[in-house]
Amino acid sequence: MKSFLIAILLFFTVQSSISQIRNKYSISFDNAEHHEAKVTANFTNLQRGIISIHMSRTSPGRYALHEFAKNIYNIKFTDSKGKDVTVNRPNLHQWDITGHDGTINVYYTIFADRGDGTYSQFDETQAIINNPSTFMYVPTLKERPVEILYVLRDDLRWKVATQMTALGANSFLAPNLQFFMDSPALLSNHTIKEDKITSGNTKYAIRLALNHTGTDEEAGAFFNQIKKVVEEQKQIFGDYPSFDNNAYTFLASFMPQVANDGMEHRNSTVITKTKSLADGGMRENISTFAHEFFHSWNVERIRPISLEPFDFNKVNISEELWFAEGFTSYYTNLTLCRAGIITQDEYFSILNKTYNEVWNSPSLQYHNPREISRKAPFVDATTSIDPNNRHNTFISYYSYGNMLGLALDLSLRSYKDDLNLDDFMKLFWTKYGKTEIPYTIDNLFLTLREYAGSSFADSFFSKYINDSQVPDFKKLFGAVALYLKSNKTPYIGAKIEFTRNGLARISEYTKQGTPAYEAGLEKEDIIISIGNKSFSDINQFYEVVRKNKPGKKVVLKYRRHGVERSTFVKIGIDPTIEITKYSKPNEKALSKRADWLDAKSELNKVSPVQDAETDN
Repeated sequence: MKSFLIAILLFFTVQSSISQIRNKYSISFDNAEHHEAKVTANFTNLQRGIISIHMSRTSPGRYALHEFAKNIYNIKFTDSKGKDVTVNRPNLHQWDITGHDGTINVYYTIFADRGDGTYSQFDETQAIINNPSTFMYVPTLKERPVEILYVLRDDLRWKVATQMTALGANSFLAPNLQFFMDSPALLSNHTIKEDKITSGNTKYAIRLALNHTGTDEEAGAFFNQIKKVVEEQKQIFGDYPSFDNNAYTFLASFMPQVANDGMEHRNSTVITKTKSLADGGMRENISTFAHEFFHSWNVERIRPISLEPFDFNKVNISEELWFAEGFTSYYTNLTLCRAGIITQDEYFSILNKTYNEVWNSPSLQYHNPREISRKAPFVDATTSIDPNNRHNTFISYYSYGNMLGLALDLSLRSYKDDLNLDDFMKLFWTKYGKTEIPYTIDNLFLTLREYAGSSFADSFFSKYINDSQVPDFKKLFGAVALYLKSNKTPYIGAKIEFTRNGLARISEYTKQGTPAYEAGLEKEDIIISIGNKSFSDINQFYEVVRKNKPGKKVVLKYRRHGVERSTFVKIGIDPTIEITKYSKPNEKALSKRADWLDAKSELNKVSPVQDAETDN
């Protein structure tokens, strides 16, 4: 019995020891002015044989390949005693190590100069660190905790902001590889703004870590807008997500050298904007914050099974992006409207742009939303040098899904007075978000059946999700005292730019179905005259076009590859519409519009007088 107890004690001692084994990293910035950092990684207690060390090819929230290994060099591998090990490189993102003693130390230099949510950027003002683009990893050690030390330069006065658990002295801990890869960091002399938000009996810290060139007062005013957004979005789902470490952090850089971007993470987001708060950023930057925070529910916890777990070694394909990204886009500006950050008229103007972009797209004849979503690896910040026909065959799943969110919301509100998209999202959150059960499209369909009934759900999915039909927006908008105002302007449907020599050049590929396309016109053609009338600037060009009645065929002369040609073009009607308020709306329609667009949070509610003024 004594021997048995000793064996049990030894077993639990060993297990406890194993559970404390951590993969360790450090990163330093002595050469930050040249966009370089030094990285060390330490992997211990390794099994004998081949250990494969990888550099990620993708990054959470992106779906295309980015091949991050291209920017690391000066790579060295040793064992625990500093001795060289045997390295075989079967491909450009993998190193197979043998001859180690149970420990592998890795040393390398990384160059990084794109500040956004996918890549990293190092300079003397900041380090924006996206972990997949920065750190090698061992796939077989994915369940181990990860510890990282940020070695900061005293002269730069940097501090660290990240969603990982602080260990002290600029060291942080992630519970496993997925969490680590999903945990970006902002290192800079940034401003910190913080407040408390409440969900049930739990209080969370909501933080803004902002590196910018503005004042503390500007940062405070912007943070007040963020709080309005955060509170308004809570009303949709009923509560906040259970944020790890009881905190959510906006990692933001409004610096001139960054790219304009936003990227969601489980308990944080990276948002990079070139506009300062004093130069338009106070208004223009906030929509990205609304979009990314909504993702803390929709995609981070309401998560499609196609992205779970995220694969760092290949493209990640999903049919659900019309919902994950598109519905998030729908709620982005709806949230700003409800929070009073933009007016209803401004919201309708934003809807106008997206409406025309989606429903006038030729791509609808080729793909439904599920198929469009699967194309993300071809378009999601990916790079290729050959021209493509996307203007005819693709519409962004952000925009398409945005319009589907609008259609579903207005359809539910028209179907029954007590139905709306907010409550459907709340139900779906309860079933698949709070429980963190990855969902499928069938789960979306069956939950809509549960919420609105079989007839409604079957019709919506068959027409708009499994097919690409256009919803009856005339009816849907009419129910909220809005209508679609036609343009009725004559047009030929070609994007024209005038060269320095005063020549009318078609600057973009022509879209199918437009008069220009049907007439055989294409990008780079020079239009000489329409109906024997010439022009020397863009205003004259449009004036000539508009003097022709829609349906009339006129001779159009143009030059292609230096050769003058002529064709007949049938003048069309500009299909652009404008979402417009009824001049004399009835009370029921106004009430429905108010229920759709007015604030749900007591913090953001405005007085009835302001509501009435908005509707005049």
